[in-house]
Amino acid sequence: MASNLDLVRSIFAAWERGDFSSAEWADPKIEYMIVGGPDPVSRTGMDGMAEGFRDWVSAWEDLHIAADEYRELDSGRVLVLLRYIGRGKTSGVDLGGMEATGAGAFHVHGDQVTSLAMYWDRDRALADLGLPPEADADADAD
Repeated sequence: MASNLDLVRSIFAAWERGDFSSAEWADPKIEYMIVGGPDPVSRTGMDGMAEGFRDWVSAWEDLHIAADEYRELDSGRVLVLLRYIGRGKTSGVDLGGMEATGAGAFHVHGDQVTSLAMYWDRDRALADLGLPPEADADADAD
């Protein structure tokens, strides 16, 4: 049995290549959310996640999601601090030039992700999880 951290790293290995086609890692009743941003989403189940993710990904050209840091929060939760890289199809906005940073909060049970919240704003993700904002975490590291 792979660790939760290994599972999330394997998901990101595909996402970093721009491959969002696999959902073998997801529980059939997964709760999927996009928190904040231009189009917040909350869906349940594989079809709901696929629809929400497809709608979101289709708004971007050459979208990739790159992990900056993985944090195993406890036995069932993994937080990924990430960057969105791509260009808006309609607006032409280049996410890479904007330093579009966010986070993904994965709840894992029995080798499957049961809940996934993708955040546009890292500090909101940290606050929702009861963690200090990045500036505070950086200061603690000094």
